[in-house]
Amino acid sequence: MTLTLVLTLLLAVLIGISLGLLGGGGSILTVPILTYVTGLDPKEAIAASLFVVGVTSAVGAVHHARNGRVRWRTGLVFGAAGMAGAFAGGLLGGRIPGAVLMIAFALMMVATSLAMLRGRRNGPAGAHDGELPLLKVVAEGLVVGLVTGLVGAGGGFLVVPALALLGGLSMPVAVGTSLVVIAMKSFAGLGGYLTTVSLDWGLVGAVTVAAVLGSFAGARLAGRIPEAALRQGFGVFVLAMGVLVLVQELPGAAGAVVGVTAAAAGVAAAVCWFAVPRCPLRTPLTA
Repeated sequence: MTLTLVLTLLLAVLIGISLGLLGGGGSILTVPILTYVTGLDPKEAIAASLFVVGVTSAVGAVHHARNGRVRWRTGLVFGAAGMAGAFAGGLLGGRIPGAVLMIAFALMMVATSLAMLRGRRNGPAGAHDGELPLLKVVAEGLVVGLVTGLVGAGGGFLVVPALALLGGLSMPVAVGTSLVVIAMKSFAGLGGYLTTVSLDWGLVGAVTVAAVLGSFAGARLAGRIPEAALRQGFGVFVLAMGVLVLVQELPGAAGAVVGVTAAAAGVAAAVCWFAVPRCPLRTPLTA
């Protein structure tokens, strides 16, 4: 077993923890790991990530369901609509240059992270854990499915905000329900990519097993963390990964500018948090 494979499998455990805890982030981790650590072509990494995330999400959804954190009608309808969009996105994505896909992937991560950090405008009273309106679920599922199938993401980084911010579900329930959606859309997107991409199934299988093991730990933590903290952590995580991918993919000076700007913003945020008594970053997030 090579050092690269060992590192890949250890990082795959983090993929599972992310999915089990946050209901997303699997592809945000898997695609960069398989591209930059394992050395796969971006299109192969995207296709492989769909399988890894699909299987891991299905296993994680079972655990969340046992704890009452899955809304099945919402999840299945959203997932069915998303599968149609994801398959079309997968077909289209297989014909677009890998660098373009990775940059689009990163830009969507940044936009989504900012939405999660901002939170819902209607505050705590807007949160509920019932089923969502059918037509709204179908419309959101089609759009999210198309986008996530195109860039190879299972969709948690868009599904969780759609359920929590637009649908009004509490974060724990949005996380559990999103795993059902992610599993369905991931396999649909994979079907689209397999028309143009072949995979090393031995490697993919090993990464999947490691990710599933990690998902057990993440699912155990999901119901024990306050909702506002969970959403804030999700937003920061996605933002950091989006910036990292942009730095890797943008040519020369552009990538350096993004990296320096992100580092400066991070230092400013840390100074504000620890040294400014009335720092707005410490203002409690609305649930």
